[in-house]
Amino acid sequence: MRHAIEQNGPASVVLPPAARVGIGGPVGSGKTALIEALIPELQRRGVDLAVVTNDLVTREDAERLRRSGLIDPARVSAVEAGACRHTVIREDPTLNIAAGDDLEARFPGVELILFESGGDNLASTFSLDLVDWWIFVIDVAGGGDIPRKRGPGPMRCDLLVVNKIDLAPYVGVELAPMLAEAIQVRGNRPVIATNARSGVGIREVADAILAAVLFGV
Repeated sequence: MRHAIEQNGPASVVLPPAARVGIGGPVGSGKTALIEALIPELQRRGVDLAVVTNDLVTREDAERLRRSGLIDPARVSAVEAGACRHTVIREDPTLNIAAGDDLEARFPGVELILFESGGDNLASTFSLDLVDWWIFVIDVAGGGDIPRKRGPGPMRCDLLVVNKIDLAPYVGVELAPMLAEAIQVRGNRPVIATNARSGVGIREVADAILAAVLFGV
């Protein structure tokens, strides 16, 4: 996917750094399920990738991905925030930067690293020192009024994903107005509706990632 840069003749090859994409959102919105759906879709397109997960004092999400059979377990790193999960993706992303650097050192061909934030509220945002581009995941079960609350996460993210759309009829949410309101409050910036479990919308999310950070390759 990436083009090697030859320096001082063909014997010296330098690969560009991996693109780094953040995935955040409230507890239970489906961040890990989204990543599990994205991994095979991106691999099918030839993307060499790795994942960094964040949680308070456990490595549960990392272990889930390692056991999934979707990706080499060595390509999944876990960061234990030990405090507010905002801190390690926004105020001081040093632990995550180091985790990404370690993956790049161990897997020199890696093109894309996904950083999954531990579940947090609508104020969770990513430092641009850590990621090049970021996704915020909400779900219809959290309420159709989430877009109009205009939290920093949904408003500032590069891509807003509205997940679990299959549940809308069961939780009293009218999906079309919710999506329309999300697009409106975001000033027509991208919004994609998904069902990560069934795969609805996953291709579109992968398209958006490739276009944004891997130049559509």
